[in-house]
Amino acid sequence: MFTSLQNVKQLINVERKLMENLKTYIDYEQERLEDIKLYNSPAAAMANPLVSFTLIKRLHSEWLNVVYSNEALENLQLRSGYEEEEADLPKMEDLQGAAKGLMRLQDVYALQVSSLVRGLFRRVADGKATDVYMPVVSTLLSGDDCFLVGKVAYEQEDYYHSVPWLEESVRLFRLAGGKWSPENEGTLEDALDHLAFSHFKTGNISYALSLSYELLHYPTNGRVLLNVEKYEKLLVAAETTRSVGLRRPTSTYLTTRDVYERLCRTQGSQPIHFENPRLYCDYFTNNNPALLLLPVKREVLSLQPYVVLYHDFITDREAEDIKGFAQPGLRRSVVASGENQTTVEYRISKAWLKGSENCIIGKLDQRISMLTGLNVKPPYGEYLQVVNYGIGGHYEPHFDHATSPSSPVFKLHTGNRVATFMIYLSSVEAGGSTAFIYANFSVPVLKKAAVFWWNLHRNGRGDADTLHAGCPVLIGDKWANKWVHEYGQEFHHRCSLNPEE
Repeated sequence: MFTSLQNVKQLINVERKLMENLKTYIDYEQERLEDIKLYNSPAAAMANPLVSFTLIKRLHSEWLNVVYSNEALENLQLRSGYEEEEADLPKMEDLQGAAKGLMRLQDVYALQVSSLVRGLFRRVADGKATDVYMPVVSTLLSGDDCFLVGKVAYEQEDYYHSVPWLEESVRLFRLAGGKWSPENEGTLEDALDHLAFSHFKTGNISYALSLSYELLHYPTNGRVLLNVEKYEKLLVAAETTRSVGLRRPTSTYLTTRDVYERLCRTQGSQPIHFENPRLYCDYFTNNNPALLLLPVKREVLSLQPYVVLYHDFITDREAEDIKGFAQPGLRRSVVASGENQTTVEYRISKAWLKGSENCIIGKLDQRISMLTGLNVKPPYGEYLQVVNYGIGGHYEPHFDHATSPSSPVFKLHTGNRVATFMIYLSSVEAGGSTAFIYANFSVPVLKKAAVFWWNLHRNGRGDADTLHAGCPVLIGDKWANKWVHEYGQEFHHRCSLNPEE
């Protein structure tokens, strides 16, 4: 066919079309690159947990899949560059933690999975859809993104979460025509397989069988054939066709979960609680001469337990400096577990800052002492703790004071934690409230503000009404805690003549 000039002209036209297709592809990839640059900015990652999740996933698995794919075998420069940075990349633990964080946000704020997949933070109540938060920078999740979240839940036998995430994964893979990309970890076949078994475990045998029939169109293994046979036999027995439905997994704070989540969703708006006429706002000096010319704006939030909010406690410059000082020392968080300490999933990292090492910390300690009248210098006050919350980061319901004689709190030999002073270093646009479970109210996060409460009654017994939790952070990241101990307060916070007080 190539013996005439006419044939050559045809080939030129064919190549021109191919080049146009190539240009379209390059333009598309350029748009993707610009999106990645936008999403990878620190502000974007901090402003949206979906952006943070996709960033962690890309760095953990997608780049790995691309670098070691058959398509990149000859690109030695790409591989060597990747290996140089590999030690600093997220680990599987980080990726799984990010997935669990998204599921936690889904639960606590009743977010629709179908909305999260489209980059929206939306919940439906009484048939009405409400946007919990409108991010400045958003991102769409892929079928592979959803497959990862569903798989994390699946491996924990948490089918309550695996089903909706895997259903979205199957839908998105189907929309893509089942095409596989080098960066993908899963496929449509994988998603169907996991979804079928998830429905089987929840008692939805007929749907599990339907999905398994679809799996038979793929090069399959004997296990799928056995599952089809098993599901068909189960459907014959009428008593096994009843679905048990999707049930949320149990948790360590199951008895307080409903109250906790309700308080988190209202984000500090409990009008019944704040209608108490004994609650008030004022300019507060605590009879301290240093505060006479510049009193602090105080808002009494609760009398039992006694909780106070101090507005504009810290300046923007001080907050940024504290975050900068804490950054090098941030470590994975631990909590007391009997006489030991164990790492936990729900807090990402923390750092302790000594006042002797930094004049700003010393000034804050002095300011706290003026407001509270307490001796906050070590060892009577612990070092300032800066906490960095990750995706869905939260504190489960707990007391700040020790409830066991073997608690690490007593290792300082200065008694129990009599009071808590919590400083908000960052503005948290959504989530992050402090929920007081038994007292039935929550405190929203206000940048530069601080919250103070007594953990112990004057007789030294723990105040049960101070049971509190840190609601998952949707948008935002850091704040600081200062705990004050009993010893050293003998002349600052005296005991009452009433032993029951």
